[in-house]
Amino acid sequence: MHDQPKAGRALFVAGTDTGIGKTHAACTLIHALRARGLVACGMKPVASGCLETPEGRRNEDALALQAPSSQSVPYGTINPVALREPLSPHLAARLEGVTVAMPPLRVAFDRLCATHEAVVVEGVGGWMVPLAPGLLASAIPQQWDLPVVLVIGLRLGCLNHALLSARAILADGCRLAGWIGNRIDPAMAALEDNLETLRDTLPAPCLGVLPYGLAPEQAADRLDLARLIEHRSP
Repeated sequence: MHDQPKAGRALFVAGTDTGIGKTHAACTLIHALRARGLVACGMKPVASGCLETPEGRRNEDALALQAPSSQSVPYGTINPVALREPLSPHLAARLEGVTVAMPPLRVAFDRLCATHEAVVVEGVGGWMVPLAPGLLASAIPQQWDLPVVLVIGLRLGCLNHALLSARAILADGCRLAGWIGNRIDPAMAALEDNLETLRDTLPAPCLGVLPYGLAPEQAADRLDLARLIEHRSP
């Protein structure tokens, strides 16, 4: 087990599924942390679906996390494992003849912690996405002892996905510090009723609901970071 990271406010952003706005919520968190005066950055330890560029492989989500960070950080530190094919990481890695392993990810994370007061680590896909044989994405917050913020894509079916994800997070011994609702379906029926159900049934506070189509820098004031900090274990 590694020592605790130097950054006292590192956290892990998980999602109820792929394509529900984890990156959008993570970028909003970075802006909110910076608005509180913290030196903050984002991290995408593993990304698949990367494009070849003159500077090397780049992932759209990782670039989005790099943009609002307080300091200029090399791309390879923010996204140490960049895989070409838009597949589950263990499949994309297998096509390249490589295996995703935790040590290089931890090295990059520690570098970010050494120069930032807050590090927002975004997962890949849902909670139990395979990174390699015998290694799930959930191993990152487990091994690094990071509190988890669950992003819920607000659409039909979100209640089941949210409750299953929360149950899995807690069963894996991680701390669910809060959840963020992200309005990915602007026409979702019974939105307020669904939000009320989530508030009543999830074992963590709602940190905010992100409106549809609002940029992260504009939505930062919709997040209640005080509730996040209060809910963290000492």
